[in-house]
Amino acid sequence: MSEQTERDGEYEKHGGFPVYRHDPDNGGPHFGRLVEALRVVQDLAVSTAPPPEVTLQAAEHAEALAALLAPYTAPEGHYPAGRSLDLPGRGSLLMLPWTAERLGTEGVRARGVFRRYHMGGNGAAHGGVLPLLFDDLFGSVTHAYGRPISRTAYLHVNYRKVTPLDTPLTVEGKVDRVDGRKTFVSARLTDDDGTLLADAEALMVVLLPGQP
Repeated sequence: MSEQTERDGEYEKHGGFPVYRHDPDNGGPHFGRLVEALRVVQDLAVSTAPPPEVTLQAAEHAEALAALLAPYTAPEGHYPAGRSLDLPGRGSLLMLPWTAERLGTEGVRARGVFRRYHMGGNGAAHGGVLPLLFDDLFGSVTHAYGRPISRTAYLHVNYRKVTPLDTPLTVEGKVDRVDGRKTFVSARLTDDDGTLLADAEALMVVLLPGQP
């Protein structure tokens, strides 16, 4: 039995999560294009001031798109969003559009940028998106380490410097220690000059059988 198969078996034994599998097709040849187009729309939705007639047209287009996609709603774990590992943010609009460069027991490293959609004010990333970045990273860290499915029990973020938009950044996280069901993890967010922008630590707790 391979390490990955053993790991998947452990995942199926803990908690009430659906079993997620990588979608090797990334939702088909056009899914990545759709996700990127929707990300651009998100950026524009928070940064444009169109006249009323354009707002009306945009609303009609958005409603038409929603009506087009609605018949294809699928159960959790059966749609490509979140399972397309080769796409930024794994193809999920909820996740930040970052891409993993390293994924292993020694840790996880990802690269990406905060876009206009993530702006909090004065050209800086909103403080609330950094915990999202770290929390998602810590899920990947525990998975890559081979731990069963866990939930975040504690997450602490230190904001060291203002985090800029549209600037390539790197986030790196690792497992510090394991104590029974507890996995202690930490991470750092830096720019290309190595400047520390934020760091975080968290406690991830393995779910009990049937625990949601």
